[in-house]
Amino acid sequence: MAVKIRLARHGKKGAPIYHIVAADSRAPRDGKFIEKLGVYNPNTNPATIDLKFDRALDWLLKGAQPTDTCRAILSYKGVLYKKHLLGGVAKGAFSESDAEAKFNKWLGEKESKIAAKVSKLATDARNAEKAALAAETKVKEERAAAIAAAKAAAAAEAAAAETEGAEEATEEAAE
Repeated sequence: MAVKIRLARHGKKGAPIYHIVAADSRAPRDGKFIEKLGVYNPNTNPATIDLKFDRALDWLLKGAQPTDTCRAILSYKGVLYKKHLLGGVAKGAFSESDAEAKFNKWLGEKESKIAAKVSKLATDARNAEKAALAAETKVKEERAAAIAAAKAAAAAEAAAAETEGAEEATEEAAE
C-alpha cells in the first residue's frame, strides 16, 4: 500500500481549511485516511500550520510520499530538514548531538523570520490605518472650510440685500 501525506479539504466555500493526513494513495481526497497529522489554514497571514512534528517525521521515515503542497508545508516546518539530518547521522557524517544543534539553530532562525514578518504586517496595518485617518481628517477639514465659505457668502449676500433694502427705503423716504 503506497502512503501519501496530503491535504484533505474542510471548511466552507471560499474559506478552506485543510487537514494534513497520511492516507492510502488510492483513497479519495476527502475520504478515508490512516492518520491526521495536522491542520493547515491558508486564510491567515502568515498561514497557520499546526503539525504533529514527530508523527510526520515518522511517516516520512517509513516511506510516505508527500504531495507538492505538503512537501512545502513539511519543509516550512522543518520536518524534511530533520529527516535530512537524521540521514546524515545514519551515514556517520556527524553525531546526533551535532544534528540536533544544527536543527535547533535553523529552527531559531526560522522563528525569528516568522516573528519579523508578523511584526512587519502589524506595523503596516497600523500605518495604513493612520494614513486613512489622516486622509479622512483632511477631507473633513475641506468640507468644513467649504461649508464655512458657503455660510459666509450667504451672510454677505443677506447683508448686501439688507443694505440695498435700507437704501431703497431711505430713497423713498427722501422723495
